[in-house]
Amino acid sequence: MAIYVLRRVVWLVFVGVGMTLLIFVITHLIPADPAKFAAGLDATADQIEQTKRSLGLDKPLPEQYFIYLSNLTHGDLGTSIITKRPVRDDLGDYFPATLELTLWATLAIVAIGVPLGVISATRRGGWIDLFTRILATLWVALPVFWFGLILQLIFYLRLGWLPAGDRLDSGITLPRITGLVTLDAMLQGNVQALLDALKHLILPVSTLALARVAIVSRMTRAGMLEVLGADFVRTARAKGLRERAVIYRHALQNAALPVLTTFGTQIGFLLGGAILVEVIFQWPGMGRYAVSSITSVDFPAIMGVTLASATLFVLINLLVDLAYMLVDPRIAY
Repeated sequence: MAIYVLRRVVWLVFVGVGMTLLIFVITHLIPADPAKFAAGLDATADQIEQTKRSLGLDKPLPEQYFIYLSNLTHGDLGTSIITKRPVRDDLGDYFPATLELTLWATLAIVAIGVPLGVISATRRGGWIDLFTRILATLWVALPVFWFGLILQLIFYLRLGWLPAGDRLDSGITLPRITGLVTLDAMLQGNVQALLDALKHLILPVSTLALARVAIVSRMTRAGMLEVLGADFVRTARAKGLRERAVIYRHALQNAALPVLTTFGTQIGFLLGGAILVEVIFQWPGMGRYAVSSITSVDFPAIMGVTLASATLFVLINLLVDLAYMLVDPRIAY
């Protein structure tokens, strides 16, 4: 096990280096001059050249890249051209919002997707199965941005039940502890802030989790259908076990491996792919930071966001691989 984890960690280093090289080349192919954005719209040619020298953009690209790698070994992701702050500090401010949104979306996916798949499989061919399959197909087909805008139109503009965006109402102040608003509110016993934070989470979490609920439910259904006809399930029923125990203690556990794989990849996509949702709901997370970095050609910020997302994705896949042994003890590395 230790050797396997060590090998995966070493592989993570190579993935990170390859990702930095790829993103470095792509960002520098953009036909725009970041020094112009940093110097200002009214900057003269001399001021732009001076800004280039101060940012190190006047050096050859290979030299710039190796300087970036050297700084990266010391935990330095560079300094944002726009915010003038270390990218590491910017990510520390924006990442908790994305993490909180992802955690609540993950909870919604598990709480809705897995039971839907189980119900659909145990009632195969019935109207419940047909309804859940049609619903799952529709959810996958709906564009995220369209669904988010529709939710805003109905629940914010028409009904006025839920806020359109942000994490808290402007009139509520909450000292930062972890950066996760709901957790900070619970740690401080601030019920008003907790309820307000949960209210702000409903629409973005629903939008973000929609398609993933459909995917997880369909994978759960497929895995359950394959397992329900197995000999050990018939034996469990023949022994007189209750149907709930047969389904959830025996069948679901043995059908969980493909679901766990799908679930792990979906979490990775949630962490790195919440850009549209964060922009629509004005959520101050890594997605909005990435969009502002791209529009302002902020090379260090773009590379920092991409490297952080890639690292998280690989780590999540490692955790999923290790979780296989908890689900199926026969698996060994």
